Amino acid sequence: MVNLLMPSPLRHVIAFSLVLLGFLPLRALVLANPAPAAAPAATPGMAPGKKVSVVVIPVHGEIAAPVFFIIRRGLKEAIEDKADVVVLDVRTKGGALATTFDIMDALGKFHGETIAFVDSEAMSAGAFISATTKEIWMTPEGIIGAAAPVSSTGQDIEATMKEKLVSYLTARMRVVSEGKGYRGQVVTAMIDSDYELKIGDKVLKPKGKLLSLTALEAAATYGNPPERLLSAGTAKNINDLLVQKYGAGNFVVRELKATWSERLAVILNSMSPVLMGLGLLSLFIEFKTPGFGFFGIAGIVLLAGVFFGSYVAGLSGHEPILFFVAGVLLVLLEVLFYPGIAVMAFSGILLMFGSLLWAMADIWPRQPIQWTGDVFVGPLMNLGLGIGLAVVLAVLLARYLPKGWLWDRMVLETTVSSSAQTGGMAPSSGAGLDALVGRTGVAATALHPGGQVEIGGRRYEARVEVGTVDSGSAVVVRGRTDFSLIVEKVS
Repeated sequence: MVNLLMPSPLRHVIAFSLVLLGFLPLRALVLANPAPAAAPAATPGMAPGKKVSVVVIPVHGEIAAPVFFIIRRGLKEAIEDKADVVVLDVRTKGGALATTFDIMDALGKFHGETIAFVDSEAMSAGAFISATTKEIWMTPEGIIGAAAPVSSTGQDIEATMKEKLVSYLTARMRVVSEGKGYRGQVVTAMIDSDYELKIGDKVLKPKGKLLSLTALEAAATYGNPPERLLSAGTAKNINDLLVQKYGAGNFVVRELKATWSERLAVILNSMSPVLMGLGLLSLFIEFKTPGFGFFGIAGIVLLAGVFFGSYVAGLSGHEPILFFVAGVLLVLLEVLFYPGIAVMAFSGILLMFGSLLWAMADIWPRQPIQWTGDVFVGPLMNLGLGIGLAVVLAVLLARYLPKGWLWDRMVLETTVSSSAQTGGMAPSSGAGLDALVGRTGVAATALHPGGQVEIGGRRYEARVEVGTVDSGSAVVVRGRTDFSLIVEKVS
């Protein structure tokens, strides 16, 4: 039954990109029928002798966010690969109406041929989805129908609301069924128990009942000239369907497999602002920490979760990851080699934020980007919440984290190599760092106004309040903040 109250679903750092890609067991290629080729059926738009490219997408179980995710991802991949046909392998008792509409809208974006193969059953929402495709095929044991709207508990809804919903659903089904024979009338009879399905003098469904059809009934012909009631044919399986339609050996099939990743993507997408906020904060702390450690790994894993969830949800491909990595590399170049320039760091931050926005936007391949609120409002809100969370947590850490070894390690000290000049180890406690005030050192990098200085064989983040300091110049410490020493050039 159609569940009206279930919610609608809220889609390389080179090392971690490889790990991320390893999490995606999505594209098992299946070559169908290497048998000798028969004369292919004529397919509109197909070059003579060219094999039909087919993508099979599973529509199994409850119609909910995971099913929508794999359908959307499969359709986008089919568009990118210029596939000729998409076959939906339908086996469902129904599900959420809002998700069903999302799937129907997504099917409308694929301009090739679409086929629904009813493998055992396509009830309720499954019947709606099947009716959106160009052709419906069924197994000999297949059943389709019974699509009246009900509540999330399976109970009937209030009469006035039901009347409005039935009116809307039947109108929408008539729109998608235009030019497809009796389909509009048949699906209406599946939705509205008060509708009488009558063809000629034969009543196929009296008032007071919902229509469900077996494969034999759906393939029966009526009218003059004879026309099938609903299905285009009956086949034992998808391979048999394609042989009947295109001829043996004249098609190549790529089959998507539903995995645990779709259900994980539902959780990751609902938590994307939190993942982004914690990930950005972790990377910020890592930039201020000597070497590479826990915060760097945590930031990579958290942001990888955002990209992974978006990819599995069919929102984006791999490209946003590449742009994010480019942004991280620019920031690292700024911090490690060219501190104070600012242009590289600013460009890197823009790339990082832009790639996160891109990853969450529902952009379809080979179609103009729709600069509308429907596409970007949700991603912008998630990105804003993520950045806001990172800023708030950073401020709270700076204010309330006790000064001491952990804080000093996070925000100030970077150990130089064992070959660095001697002169005593700088104390690591907050009080010891205060004792650096008045000491002299050398600018290890240019300060424009920020950079690094070397004092007593150790390096520290530092900045000048006025002007700039060239690398190698003598400096004296005049003060400190939570994030750096304040120095000035020795006259």
